[in-house]
Amino acid sequence: MSDKVDQNSVSIVETKWDVVLSSNKGFFNIPWRDVLRYKDLLYMFVKRDVIVIYKQTILGPIWFFVQPILTTIVYIVVFGGIAGISTDGIPKALFYSSGIIIWNYFSESLTLTSKTFLENANIFGKVYFPRIIVPIAKVTSGLLKFLVQFLFFLVVLAVYVLKGTEIHVSYHIVFVPFLLICIALLGMGLGIIFTSLTTKYRDLNFLIQFGVSLMMYATPVIYPLSSVPQKYKGLILMNPVTHLVEGFRFAFTGSGVWSWGGLGYTGLVTVIVLSLGILIFSKVENTFMDTV
Repeated sequence: MSDKVDQNSVSIVETKWDVVLSSNKGFFNIPWRDVLRYKDLLYMFVKRDVIVIYKQTILGPIWFFVQPILTTIVYIVVFGGIAGISTDGIPKALFYSSGIIIWNYFSESLTLTSKTFLENANIFGKVYFPRIIVPIAKVTSGLLKFLVQFLFFLVVLAVYVLKGTEIHVSYHIVFVPFLLICIALLGMGLGIIFTSLTTKYRDLNFLIQFGVSLMMYATPVIYPLSSVPQKYKGLILMNPVTHLVEGFRFAFTGSGVWSWGGLGYTGLVTVIVLSLGILIFSKVENTFMDTV
């Protein structure tokens, strides 16, 4: 009898599990290998965000173009026409569209990932999968939307080039992927910080929407950095998104400021924000079901 018990004990000890679920995890113990294993689920989340949302609409994916077009027209009329804000000598449509598409990607990455826990509580409570997949899917689907809107921007750029407008496309265009990576990671980092905090403090949901709107005015989207009074310029430069918007605009139009120091600062802030976000996210995901 004792031999049978010992054999059973040995077999239990030697059992190797494919997935071990435990609440005793380190702060940075995100199951990155599981993210690769669940790549099909990641694809489904991205497909849901891009296709399903517009499945029952008349215009469908055309809404991806409609948003930047209408926003650009409004900015041209209000800020370029009525307010008379400078565009650094480049056509208004090109100036505003260059800022809008890059800002939209950042703001959507932030706001959509900030709802991760609240919007997916039912799924998280029923089945296991790496929770970090959801914010990654939001950022990935946002990138696809950005690429569609980027085509609109390229069309606007091509029209002015063919008309003979003096536009200087810089060799810095090769660094645009770096700008997009920073935008995506910075937006996701801030988003997962807020989604972790909103599991306890729901008031932050209202602050996020309000804060993102205010942050746009602290970013040179509707005005060039060169038009900012010197006493306020330091505050604008502290905004890491400033250097990304200005860099993107400079790469394609030659207008704006390309600052290696500013981009280095933005990269450092991105790493810090993302690391802090992962730290908080990995801690909260163990207990958030008790507070949601």
